[in-house]
Amino acid sequence: MSGATGTVIAAHGRHYLVQAGDEKLQCVTRGKKSDVAVGDIVDLKRTSANQAVIESIQERKTLLYRSDQYKSKLLAANLTQLFIVVATEPGYSDDLVSRALVAAEAGGIAPHIILNKIDVADLLPKTRERLGMYTRIGYPIHEVSARKDPEHTCATLQPLLEGQSTILIGQSGMGKSSLINLLVPDAELATREISAALDSGKHTTTFTRLFTLNERSSIIDSPGFQEFGLYHLSEGMLERAFREFGPHLGHCKFYNCHHLTEPGCAVLSAVDSGEIAPLRHALYQQLVHESSQKLY
Repeated sequence: MSGATGTVIAAHGRHYLVQAGDEKLQCVTRGKKSDVAVGDIVDLKRTSANQAVIESIQERKTLLYRSDQYKSKLLAANLTQLFIVVATEPGYSDDLVSRALVAAEAGGIAPHIILNKIDVADLLPKTRERLGMYTRIGYPIHEVSARKDPEHTCATLQPLLEGQSTILIGQSGMGKSSLINLLVPDAELATREISAALDSGKHTTTFTRLFTLNERSSIIDSPGFQEFGLYHLSEGMLERAFREFGPHLGHCKFYNCHHLTEPGCAVLSAVDSGEIAPLRHALYQQLVHESSQKLY
């Protein structure tokens, strides 16, 4: 049967759903390979009317993934931007937000922070103050209320999505699914169809899926997660992924400075003077430690 090309729109285990033209094909990979990500452009070989084997993955522009000591988990390929969804309540994790920002910087993906539930007025000032750490280093923050003010939410976010391939990530409880349902007409119906095609039953929250908004724009919804390991980033990649370190790199006393405890370190001086937030530098230390622990 003839070959085809398509975009991976959902993944569950080693089963993939691929949009090839007007058709959705159920696909598997050859052998035990599972290195296919949602958003990948793949070459297929059809095996029946609605099934195919993924023969190869076309070159990726970007790849977002997280990793722990033992393995890595692909989130999505060919992204241009990342929406990190936080909320006034429940409390969000600064660690997760900062790690997602580092992953985006390292992967060449433009990050945006979306603050949802701004209608919870009593918690808004404190949340804005916490997010100030990111505003000061130039990350855009967009304030919305998906449930209480859907029109304003759409007006704020839709122009940002145009012409982009965007992934939404966030911990559970931040209102990510409310945002998806608002931004993607028929999202629930599409998810049910995908779930049936992948035979994932009730596990509709455990797989990543891509929705096409128009021929230039797509949005990817990923399962909520609490951990964002970055064991795959080397020390050199890490120092460049902290945007606020940039002006200070190359000004340390020692050319091979690790920015941890060395005398005459320009980055540590910037932490002391308040130019770099201590919380961000502490994360950098933690990530450097993690990157030295790799086993795979």
